[in-house]
Amino acid sequence: MGGNSPCASCKLLRRRCAKDCIFTPFFPSDDPHKFAIVHKVFGASNVSKILQELPIDQREDAVSSLVYEANARVRDPVYGCVGTISYLQNQVTQLQMQLAVTQAEILCIQMQKQPPLPSHHLGPEEKSLGISNNLNSPPQFINFASYSNVCKSLSQESLWA
Repeated sequence: MGGNSPCASCKLLRRRCAKDCIFTPFFPSDDPHKFAIVHKVFGASNVSKILQELPIDQREDAVSSLVYEANARVRDPVYGCVGTISYLQNQVTQLQMQLAVTQAEILCIQMQKQPPLPSHHLGPEEKSLGISNNLNSPPQFINFASYSNVCKSLSQESLWA
């Protein structure tokens, strides 16, 4: 930068900003907080080494990652962004479980609304609910205690699917 105002790094470190300053493209003088947080967590020397070891086309992504991780470390000094990722993964798992239970409940409600089939058209699922397949006996209806157990097992199976 030379004659212009120094980059955020040189301004914070109170040094003269050279023309070939490695920080200038990534830490402009109008965003001093960006470098300040990265410097606080990683140190200017380490950030400089990281940037110098990378190809030029990868430096901008590296700076974005360093800024993200530095902000996460300020919020959570122990886990950083890994803590955020773990929290979000747990939240997704809980929501998937809630969705599975809700889908099983909807299935049970839909099954309750369907009229019972004649006994001569019954399949193995209906037989397991206690419905007779004997054409000479009067039609039997679903044993709701058994039906309730089937719905419970459906929702439990959905949880682990």
